Amino acid sequence: MKKNILNPFLLFLIGFGLGVISRLFDIYFETLGNIFSQMAIWILLGTLISIFSKTKKKAMLNILPFCIGMLITYYVTAAVTHGVYSSTFIIGWTVFAFCSPVLAFFAWMTKEKGWFPKLISVGIVAVSVLSSILLFDRLRFYDFIIDSVLIYFLFFKKIRRDTSD
Repeated sequence: MKKNILNPFLLFLIGFGLGVISRLFDIYFETLGNIFSQMAIWILLGTLISIFSKTKKKAMLNILPFCIGMLITYYVTAAVTHGVYSSTFIIGWTVFAFCSPVLAFFAWMTKEKGWFPKLISVGIVAVSVLSSILLFDRLRFYDFIIDSVLIYFLFFKKIRRDTSD
């Protein structure tokens, strides 16, 4: 199943769909809109895409279309629904999307052996927590859930990889 989902085209479509859904959550479901407007959920999703990708290269190739699809449809949907958004957010999320392949490269490494992958894992969790505090003023209940899931996948979940190709 993972093999079928983790390809750039399908991840573009998933990102495309999540962009629309995220914007609609902003309009119709405030709590879900808050969750999907913050970085922690996108850090979790990006980390999962990365660590379940077969190779570092595939992680990098998978994450960019996901982020671009999400970004495009979120702001197109915002424009169509006459939503309020700032160019600062568009620029910020665009920079994040174009940096995502480098971030995916490092996230993929977290499932390797050694101290450096553990240090990367700590960094990912720290960025997730700090983004909630610094960018969105505090940790909320759902941030604890998201970060707990992130910790589970980074530190406890075993991932088997066949890196023969």
